[in-house]
Amino acid sequence: MKTRKLGGSPLEVSPVCLGGNVFGWTADEPTSFAILDAFVGAGFNFIDTADVYSRWVPGHKGGESETVLGNWFKRSGNRKKVILATKVGIELAPDKKGLSKAYILREVEDSLQRLQTDYIDLYQSHIDDASTPLEETLEAYQQLIKQGKVRAIGASNYTAERLAEALKVSKQHGLPRYECLQPHYNLYERAAYEKDLEPVCLKEGIGVIPYFALASGFLTGKYRSESDLSKGPRGQMVKKYLDERGFRILAALDEVAAKLHSTPGKVAIAWLIARPSITAPIASATSVEQLKDLVDAANLQLDPASIQALNEASDY
Repeated sequence: MKTRKLGGSPLEVSPVCLGGNVFGWTADEPTSFAILDAFVGAGFNFIDTADVYSRWVPGHKGGESETVLGNWFKRSGNRKKVILATKVGIELAPDKKGLSKAYILREVEDSLQRLQTDYIDLYQSHIDDASTPLEETLEAYQQLIKQGKVRAIGASNYTAERLAEALKVSKQHGLPRYECLQPHYNLYERAAYEKDLEPVCLKEGIGVIPYFALASGFLTGKYRSESDLSKGPRGQMVKKYLDERGFRILAALDEVAAKLHSTPGKVAIAWLIARPSITAPIASATSVEQLKDLVDAANLQLDPASIQALNEASDY
């Protein structure tokens, strides 16, 4: 497996990152273990989760995904084979949210306990916290890096302006900088990232690990009409993609997939991997079969004509 350097950090990651949002939710623990075994068994090493996964499920309070991962590390002994990414900041309870120094230093201990590890490779600010000075947040991360509890830091869901400001603060005060950005980006959702964030990431050498790489399943071709929306738990999230541009993107994916003897989902991920600013798209799998598609996508080389066809079909 040819790894990629994550920004200016010492982390070397596989070209696809496994999304942990499904662990303990749409993938129970035994299924999650099988997916994780297959992922590492195929030579991949990058796994992303968050403290808040999967609080949105009735009866869950957050931490379920980290707990499953921690149990898998304990059972498999594979912790050292994995570049582990998790996040902090989204509300877990009224008094558990944000990026204050006190909260980060408290919450990281809970994550480490659930993950059954003594360090996190990539610790990310899950969402910007305008009420906390950037310097305070970065000082918390500096302390964790000095303690050996965190190796590198990243930002998720930041605007280009705030990311640039955070990088400036790091430079001015000699604090660790965000080496990685986790934006919402895929073949359909292009404009917000490409117009503002991508130039900052390229200029500053920031790694990029986009989430919703398959647009909640839309780019697999599973949802092609309103009647298909009942096919999966994320069907209603896909409704907004059923427009003229969405159908044009699916047609281009179908065409490229047929030419390369592949599938639309694999092609959509390969398109992301081929983009110069992208380090590793994040995609989740709820079965070992789905995971095989991610493995195939990482090995799928798109020719320039295919990339151009997809760019034109998804133009915004």
